[in-house]
Amino acid sequence: MKPLKFSPAHKNENFAELVCSNSLKAHRIDSAAGLLKEEMRRMGSLLVPVAESVAVEAGGALAVDREKFAHTVTEKTKKHPLITVKLQEVTDIDTETYTVIATGPLTDGKLAENIKDLCGDYLNFYDAAAPIVTSESIDKEKIFFATRYDKGTPDYINCPMDKEQYLTFYNALISAETAPLHGFDKDITVYEGCMPIEVLAKRGEDSLRFANMKPVGLTDPKTGRRPYAVVQLRKEDKDGKLYNLVGFQTNLKFGEQNRVFKLIPGLENAEIMRYGVMHRNSYICSPKVLNRDYSLKEYPKIFFAGQITGVEGYMESAMSGILAAKNIIHRMENKSPFVLPVETMCGALTEYINTENSNFQPMGANMGILPQLAKHYRDKKLKYQKYADRALEALNEYCN
Repeated sequence: MKPLKFSPAHKNENFAELVCSNSLKAHRIDSAAGLLKEEMRRMGSLLVPVAESVAVEAGGALAVDREKFAHTVTEKTKKHPLITVKLQEVTDIDTETYTVIATGPLTDGKLAENIKDLCGDYLNFYDAAAPIVTSESIDKEKIFFATRYDKGTPDYINCPMDKEQYLTFYNALISAETAPLHGFDKDITVYEGCMPIEVLAKRGEDSLRFANMKPVGLTDPKTGRRPYAVVQLRKEDKDGKLYNLVGFQTNLKFGEQNRVFKLIPGLENAEIMRYGVMHRNSYICSPKVLNRDYSLKEYPKIFFAGQITGVEGYMESAMSGILAAKNIIHRMENKSPFVLPVETMCGALTEYINTENSNFQPMGANMGILPQLAKHYRDKKLKYQKYADRALEALNEYCN
């Protein structure tokens, strides 16, 4: 709709305006972000080569001159012989016309209401997510599996703390630095159930021990006693490769999360695959409403792409656009859906947003969502290179 109308976050008239960071994350293939970009490149991405052409020095990351990036993407789009650009605000959706809705995390107004009509109650306007860590990076010698009062199966990982450990963690948490909020995030109403843990902690020294870190109903098998406090982790995926820290929604800076949360017993060497976030974010509950080809289950000519589907990040959003577009072409040509193998990063992200999850939250590219390798590698760099090799081989086999 730019330049006729701007969202609260956008100032530039061009397409592909980078509102926050100008970094597109790591560029090396043995990283999740680098693997994602390489898969996109092999599928004909526009944004990856444009980003490389306007890159600025950023160590191992691919960072761009944001003005040149947006300008170049806009020019290439407008000059494409098969693209007609119409600058107008769209508020209504024709369910009988092939359409991709890629309206981003700040979708609002009448269009948001119409999307909600299509998706039922499965449209969220607030993203309060806790950190996610890999199961294999948790020190199993320091934790125990249990549910409170031994009800049901022992599905939770419990990280017990004595008083000294708790106070060390508590004091680090209340003094940690929070991330600055954008203007469009400052008016968010924070509900009691998704209170940032650092805000809750400042209500008093024992506030966490009577909330998400309460030890009642739990006995540490190593001591035979109830811990002073407990951090619980819950499965994020059906295979138990990823776990989220229950009740740890946070607005701490990522570096502070890495420092403070590793004070929790058992998480000293935790590999954080997604940091906690607190911000406004419109996204649909894709596991409920989307097919694996990014089309709506109820309205098969309507496709979704971008962060509104539940992928998190610039390139992840662009990736979903590629897949949605390819699937429309396949649908028009009566071909089977274009759904990449889960061994690829693109396929794994697609699988994530289509897998039932009672606490569905947006997810960015990370190695933790890929199927585990048949062989265990202690060297992380070697392990990630093996993931990348397998992914690119699977992509080539599928596309050829």
